Amino acid sequence: MEQQQWRKLNGVRLQCTLEQEIRNVLMREKEMRHELKVCIGTDSQVKGRQTEFATVIVFIRKAKGGFMYIHNETTSQKMSIKHRMLTEVAMSIDVAYRLCKLFTAFNVDMEVHADINTNPNFKSNDALKEAMGYIMGMGFVFKAKPDAFASSSCANKIVH
Repeated sequence: MEQQQWRKLNGVRLQCTLEQEIRNVLMREKEMRHELKVCIGTDSQVKGRQTEFATVIVFIRKAKGGFMYIHNETTSQKMSIKHRMLTEVAMSIDVAYRLCKLFTAFNVDMEVHADINTNPNFKSNDALKEAMGYIMGMGFVFKAKPDAFASSSCANKIVH
């Protein structure tokens, strides 16, 4: 599998695997007695013939702020909006699946956020049932707009 290049919000690239970085973060945060929650989400933006995806792992410290990790990917594959929404979900699930054993071991709650509108008047809503089934079928907590801030706010800022 291709090694994804992850970075912190300040632009510093990880010097180790994502799994090792997250393990180190979880150990550090536990030592500091921070109560954590993790939200994983992906957003995309079509720019000419390219579609840019940004996946984020957002760590929220209860009453003490948060921080996040970012991965960008670009494709020239043409996609319908439904295909693009489900690709976003697949990218988030891939990361959630890679890290879920660590979160379980450290007793950290995790959610997967989909940048899909729950209002049927929006085109992205066409992918809602499949996305919800995909995420929940993998055993993860599912959030959609307006509660999906990891994808619709955090990742959105990275691709716009």
